[in-house]
Amino acid sequence: MRLIYKFFFAVLGWKISGDVPREYNKYIIIAAPHSSNWDFMLGLAVRSIMRFPSNFLAKKELFKAPFGWLFRSLGGYPVDRSKSSNLVDQVVAFFKNEPSFVIAIAPEGTRSDVNKWKTGFYTIAVAAKVPIVMAGLDYKRKTVFWSEPLFPTGNLIADAVTIEAFYQNIQGKFRGVTPVLGKNLESSENIPIK
Repeated sequence: MRLIYKFFFAVLGWKISGDVPREYNKYIIIAAPHSSNWDFMLGLAVRSIMRFPSNFLAKKELFKAPFGWLFRSLGGYPVDRSKSSNLVDQVVAFFKNEPSFVIAIAPEGTRSDVNKWKTGFYTIAVAAKVPIVMAGLDYKRKTVFWSEPLFPTGNLIADAVTIEAFYQNIQGKFRGVTPVLGKNLESSENIPIK
């Protein structure tokens, strides 16, 4: 598959700028903006071309027959998204129980326009004590940009400034990146995680 992905990357003019942190075996990748179904395929291609392992979360119902094997083979981890479960705790447990675990998350949570990110990725990183690596899916420049690892301080408001600086010029297929905490970083609902 890698050669096929490389061929299509070359034909379509896509590039990769930067790398994942090869010295770490546990971290969270946040990929944004997420504005198209093609983002998932782009992520699979980049993972294959760069030869790094990563997983993704999907609702547990997708892992039943007849296609459950496919989602597992692509690196999917089933999660229970019911109200009685805690998704953050499930993912933190994956980090604690697996000797090597990398998870890719689209923090906007949907392809639709939203006014702020879902910040579970940050809570997971703090609780699991793992770095965050940013992947910018820039359709305008046909480039996937990688950041250096960000070690969360526990203060989401402060770290959101760093995250937004990385994504400020990234253009998705149909839109730019949504602000991490919305337009007003100082709003009362945006309390730092400690």
